[in-house]
Amino acid sequence: MRGWDDFFTKIVAHGYQGVETDLPAEGERDVFMDGLDKYGLKFIAQHWETTTADMELHRQQYEERLRKLAALKPLFINSHTGKDFFSHEQNCSLLGIAEKVTRETGVQVLHETHRSRFAYAAHVTMPYLQENPALRLTLDVSHWCAVAESLLQDQPEAIDMAIAHTAHIHARVGFAQGPQVADPSLPEYKEALDFHLNCWDKVIRNCKDEFLCITPEFGPLPYMPIGQPPDQQWKNNLYIMNLLKTRYQLNQS
Repeated sequence: MRGWDDFFTKIVAHGYQGVETDLPAEGERDVFMDGLDKYGLKFIAQHWETTTADMELHRQQYEERLRKLAALKPLFINSHTGKDFFSHEQNCSLLGIAEKVTRETGVQVLHETHRSRFAYAAHVTMPYLQENPALRLTLDVSHWCAVAESLLQDQPEAIDMAIAHTAHIHARVGFAQGPQVADPSLPEYKEALDFHLNCWDKVIRNCKDEFLCITPEFGPLPYMPIGQPPDQQWKNNLYIMNLLKTRYQLNQS
């Protein structure tokens, strides 16, 4: 399929080293996986689809989807886990399922800090981390800015605890009124960019893992404000990737 091949050609030409995505459609899966091999790209699997409110069905679907992703042997799985309206115990049971999948497949499941999920806010995530020192996060602090309607200046303890558990970064810049600024290079968003850079700096300094991946994650509509040029999403992600490659002198291999 030319769509995937064109996509892979474009991202490799601009310096990307991998792809983070959900499970490709059945008819595209082999083409997608072959393309990763052809272009030497890493693969991070993303789970977001389990949203049902029925807990037993949710548990069943969650495990099934994690196992399907694990079968593709990604670097790891980034999971949107649980729901903000589930009880603490219910969300913990889902974390237990993820731990079991990691143990049985050898593919680590990380849990993204994301609105509407168990880790939807900084202060809410703390008890989970305190109870489970082995819990590993994908840190997307932009969501927490939107939830708290601030740059989290009054929650340093919660931020530092999350950073200590971070194994992957989603590099999008949020602000007090939303999870995504219009353009992170604009001076109007310097304060927000500096806050996110400070968080990411701490993750880099604290990281003791063999590797750390960063996914620039500026999204399309409705994340992107209405009226922006169609290519602004691409420009935002490219800006952040190049900024962080220079800032951290990242390994290009």
